Amino acid sequence: MRWIAIFMVIGSTALASEDIADKYPGSMLYDKPVEVIPGVFSAIGATAPPTYENAGHNNNLSFIVTGEGVVVVNGGAAYGLARALHDEIKAITDQPVRLVFNENGQGHAMLGNSYWAEQGVPIVAHEEAAQEIEDYGGTVLEGMERYNRDKAEGTSVVGPTETFAEEYTVDMGRFRIEARYLGPAHSPGDIVVWLPEQSLVISGDMAFHERMLPIFEHTYTADWLDTWDTEFEALNATYVIPGHGHPTNMDQVRRYTKDYLVYLRGKIGEHLENGGGLVEAYYVDQSPYAHLDTFEELATKNAGRVFEQMEFE
Repeated sequence: MRWIAIFMVIGSTALASEDIADKYPGSMLYDKPVEVIPGVFSAIGATAPPTYENAGHNNNLSFIVTGEGVVVVNGGAAYGLARALHDEIKAITDQPVRLVFNENGQGHAMLGNSYWAEQGVPIVAHEEAAQEIEDYGGTVLEGMERYNRDKAEGTSVVGPTETFAEEYTVDMGRFRIEARYLGPAHSPGDIVVWLPEQSLVISGDMAFHERMLPIFEHTYTADWLDTWDTEFEALNATYVIPGHGHPTNMDQVRRYTKDYLVYLRGKIGEHLENGGGLVEAYYVDQSPYAHLDTFEELATKNAGRVFEQMEFE
């Protein structure tokens, strides 16, 4: 069975590397979709920043083959990426794509909406993500066009056709699919897609494990931790398809998401108690996480943003 290899990954340590070149030549996808559990597939993106070489496929593009249609999680970073994912779906099943979820309002979740809208597929996102797309979609598109050049062809900003505030549930075929807004996390409008009967969560950017998580200007780490403790842990998922990196389990994403946030906030808290300033805060010790992909790009930025938050808590 194709998913046996994935079960081996779920209990393992990190296997990704931002230095690994494109794994799927001939497709805009960075890698070919794999079947995580029966009926649930994911094309695992690079754990590197978006580049021309990976075509912006640096997140996970997942889909569920329900028996009565296909539900896609993430529009993709470009029109061509969404089309490439659809090609893979059509090679697996003749069931039509009936719904697309955007896990948030970031470019790699929504710029491929332009392709799915052209196919007449409804697109669903949280209301805060929809607002992000409306406010910043043009700027995000320009950034993607700079690195993706000709691979950006056909892409335009298209928002969701439907939004929700708390939960959007779909019963289709043999799956109950619950898109849930659990609370503030990594970015505005972050949602998870929960399959209760399979005990699998497509966590989006709620959870990281193979690459260092980024802390944005609008990422409030205390709120993220509260959402994690009160809502995400309560799912008690057996399988986790994170926003970035291979399918895994709760222990792994807890170690590299919650535990990292607690660790960094602890280091910054100590620094503040000792009267330290912002310049020195960039260099607090984060060595236990230095093996994660994107550590060099993100560690100092993360420390600075947490300092700025905690200074006023």
